[in-house]
Amino acid sequence: MSVQAPSLSRWIGIMLKEFIQLKRDRLTFGMIIGIPILQLILFGYAINSDPRQLPTVVLMADHDRYGRTILWALRNSSYFAIDRVVQTKEEVNALLAEGRVQFAVTVPENFSRKVARGERPPLLVEADATDPSATGNALAALGNIARNALARDLQGPLGVLNPGPDPVELRVHRRYNPENVTQYNIVPGLLGVILTMTMILMTGLAMTRERERGTFENLLATPALPIEVMTGKIVPYILIGLIQVAIILGASQLLFEVPLLGSIPLLYFCVFLFIAANLALGITFSSIARNQLQAMQMTFFFFLPSMLLSGFMFPFRGMPEWAQWLGSVLPLTHFLQLVRGIMLKGNELPYLWPHIWPIIAFMLGAIGLGLLVYRRTLD
Repeated sequence: MSVQAPSLSRWIGIMLKEFIQLKRDRLTFGMIIGIPILQLILFGYAINSDPRQLPTVVLMADHDRYGRTILWALRNSSYFAIDRVVQTKEEVNALLAEGRVQFAVTVPENFSRKVARGERPPLLVEADATDPSATGNALAALGNIARNALARDLQGPLGVLNPGPDPVELRVHRRYNPENVTQYNIVPGLLGVILTMTMILMTGLAMTRERERGTFENLLATPALPIEVMTGKIVPYILIGLIQVAIILGASQLLFEVPLLGSIPLLYFCVFLFIAANLALGITFSSIARNQLQAMQMTFFFFLPSMLLSGFMFPFRGMPEWAQWLGSVLPLTHFLQLVRGIMLKGNELPYLWPHIWPIIAFMLGAIGLGLLVYRRTLD
């Protein structure tokens, strides 16, 4: 029996056929080009492990010379962006609880007088330490900022204070995570990441699987409305997501001892909204995609920026403004603030609402888009 010799022409023909198929599959071709570009932009421009210009609030109980010096030194630094000067401790607590500021600096009464006397008055710095990586470098630089700022004023008769210890006693209070335990930040964040990955992927394959198996015609032959089909496919996965949440929360308590200071029913309410938003997006992907491969590609294309721009892997406030704007559109960004706020801060609904309504808006938008692209025919 003769052995057929390899043919260069046949090999070229098969190669050209593959290129033609890639050309016809525009989604796959777009992913080949889009994913490297997306990774370059996100990693090159958006990701920053040394966040600066962090929102800071100042409580000024002493408006004399050295108190103003500290305030202007913070404003001139690259780490602290003074958003406002407040009058009460309650305002400080509210801003930190809502996550609207990263730091709160309190200048006590008679601060300037005590500095001039060499009494080393305390300078209280409170940091939202739910994400330790966002505050570490700023806190490390704070001591030098205060020391160098006052050194310019401690001249002449007060120059004897310069060679001694620091003119102020820096007291750092890392709120919500005083020991900088990384698990307190990572484990609640994993709850959102796991739900995003599994919910979108499972529902993204829901209708494409039926389309590939030929059972989609049965749905088209029924009088079921598009909203009935979408919600009917979403509800079972909501139950699956709630089971995942129970497992993750149990492991966070038993294995990592992550505190749960807030309301469990409120946490599950936020989880329910987040699951529904992801499932609605998954159904939308399933309606757009023609096969399971395309559904998986769209899921990955959404999951990548969610991981990088939500604040899970890198400090959210370390990103440029355009990246923060993109991240604020993603439901995972807001869910991380919700789950960390409930578990670590014990936040109630008024503090959580600024992050709840964007998830609801995203969910309604995904459902609307899914209904718009839902195919009533196989064409």
